[in-house]
Amino acid sequence: MNALSRPWLDRLKLKLTAIRNWLDDCTPQLSKLKDVAAVILASGGSTTLLVCFGAAGWLDSIETQAWDWMVRLRPSAGPDPNLAIVEITEDDLQRYNWPLPDEVVARLLDRLQAYHPSVIGLDIYRPAPRAGLEGWNQLVGQLRADNTVVIANYGNNEDDRVSAPASVPPHRVGFNDLSQDPDTVIRRWILFGPALHKGEEAAQSFPLRLAQLYLADLGIQSRVSSVDGASLQLGKATFVRLEAGSGGYGKVDARGYQVLLDYRSSEDLAEKFTLAQLLQGQVDRHQIEDKIVIIGSTAPSLRDLFATPYSAVEKDNFKMPGVMVHAQIVSQIVGAAMGDRPLFWFWPQWAEVVWIGLWAVTSAVWAQRISHPVVLGVGMLAVAGTAAAASFGLFLAHAWVPVVAPMLAIALSGSSVVAYQAYQAQRQQGIVMKLLGQSTSPEIADALWDRRSELMRSGKLQGQKLVATMLFTDIKGFSTISEQMSPERLLEWLNEYLGALTKEVQNHQGIINKFTGDGLMAVFGVPVARTSRDAIARDATNAVRCGLAFGGALADLNRNWQQRGLPVIQMRVGIFTGPIVAGSLGGQERMEYGIIGDSVNTASRLESCEKDRQPSICRVLIAQETLDLLGGAFTVEPWGPKALKGRQQTVNVYRVVSVRDDTRAF
Repeated sequence: MNALSRPWLDRLKLKLTAIRNWLDDCTPQLSKLKDVAAVILASGGSTTLLVCFGAAGWLDSIETQAWDWMVRLRPSAGPDPNLAIVEITEDDLQRYNWPLPDEVVARLLDRLQAYHPSVIGLDIYRPAPRAGLEGWNQLVGQLRADNTVVIANYGNNEDDRVSAPASVPPHRVGFNDLSQDPDTVIRRWILFGPALHKGEEAAQSFPLRLAQLYLADLGIQSRVSSVDGASLQLGKATFVRLEAGSGGYGKVDARGYQVLLDYRSSEDLAEKFTLAQLLQGQVDRHQIEDKIVIIGSTAPSLRDLFATPYSAVEKDNFKMPGVMVHAQIVSQIVGAAMGDRPLFWFWPQWAEVVWIGLWAVTSAVWAQRISHPVVLGVGMLAVAGTAAAASFGLFLAHAWVPVVAPMLAIALSGSSVVAYQAYQAQRQQGIVMKLLGQSTSPEIADALWDRRSELMRSGKLQGQKLVATMLFTDIKGFSTISEQMSPERLLEWLNEYLGALTKEVQNHQGIINKFTGDGLMAVFGVPVARTSRDAIARDATNAVRCGLAFGGALADLNRNWQQRGLPVIQMRVGIFTGPIVAGSLGGQERMEYGIIGDSVNTASRLESCEKDRQPSICRVLIAQETLDLLGGAFTVEPWGPKALKGRQQTVNVYRVVSVRDDTRAF
């Protein structure tokens, strides 16, 4: 039965070995798949989270601030040649009083009509006579002109409403209500609002009325867009209604028919004149003729002022008068209808998701491939800068796409990958240390960590050939001492002793490979291979200096122990330099970083050579191979050739007495 089973078992072993080899070969591919999965999860999760935040309106505040920043950053479009503005200044208020008398307004309109403007917009409330009927009758007469538009105001409720003069037909009345964002900044405007009274047409805004009259003279009529059958089309422009999800808006109060406001300039919007200049005849005809003239107050005392994207950087006059805001809107409508300035457009929701996801993936890939923190940080800043530049480039092309969401996606996606890699590194390091089954020195731990892929793949480290210097220590007569002390006191006493030795090993760039009860094994020259004789000699010198330093440390310990009634001791040190093999010893469940070779055995035998020959409290023995590397830096005492246990050939042994520039002997 056994004879028949053996071939079957052999075939099974071969198949299992083949499967294991296949799995080993697949490990790099599996690792790559994990990296790809990390990128997908980090970028996909970040994108989903930010899209949800955006839809909830939680990003609106910072997205609109980014909008303001881009508005300020782009170059000014310069004065609009189609516009002229008549300002009512503080000086005008002092001269003509406020509210302006009907007679003064009538004279102003009469003077303007003499200059043949295309359209006149009166951004001053005039629902009823201000004084005597004579001035009112004059004003009503001027308001009968077909090119004159006046304002009304909806207000927040019926009590706040201000009507236009009853004599002005509805098609020459526009509301001057402005739409403010939660931070009070004007970034959008209303074309149409609900009818004031049942059965009436939808109310039109003051700027829209002005623009339509002006464009009608140019043969441009408003109509319903043939694209969607709902939007307003004027000439070459289709005014698409602003909705939640447009550009950087996640949630927006889009009641009525609203459009994003495209500011032309912060100051140099159009040619401006004061009320006094008009009435005193200080304005030339060509400055008014065939233009849209808007009359309104710019006096700060009247508080008809609004925050705009420019307000954040303006020290003086940081708010824009209402008449100027209306002029911005009129300029936008006319410019868009004539094809001079395109309206802002927005991506559909799916395109914004792709846009955010693109930057999230870019960030995740960069974070996954770059491990150096400085390069990673600079790269992340470069990715964020590229995203900002791309967003601004699209803005200059009159596209408003999310700006902050991609930035946050870059940060979240990149940091998620970094966190995942840190977690993986910590997990792998834990596996490495578990496989080691010991607390090893920092140097060995670093070496193992550098070779973790090899260890994770095969469960062991292949042996590495090195030339190193081994150091062994032992306490003379330890068995006798241990019999005289309780286990608890013995352990405490030993820890104090080994702690002092450990400190000296570290001070001399050595590595403690293991503790051997009452001694230790230290190595100088691992885990990084020495490639030159000078480097090997430096390790040997450090090891010998460390051995001599043990004597000084032991002398201090003995004095302290003697005062405390503890045993005083002598110790032996054996040092040998030669080839070794360093790698993992044991199985996958229990493993340690081992150092093996005849050189290790020789160092151990030197420590135990002629145990009773103890000329000092710390006897340091070396062999010829180590002495040849010391370059005469130490005073040594030849002990002659010795037959060490386990070696067929004798070894020339020397006791190190002192450093040549230090006459102390131990």
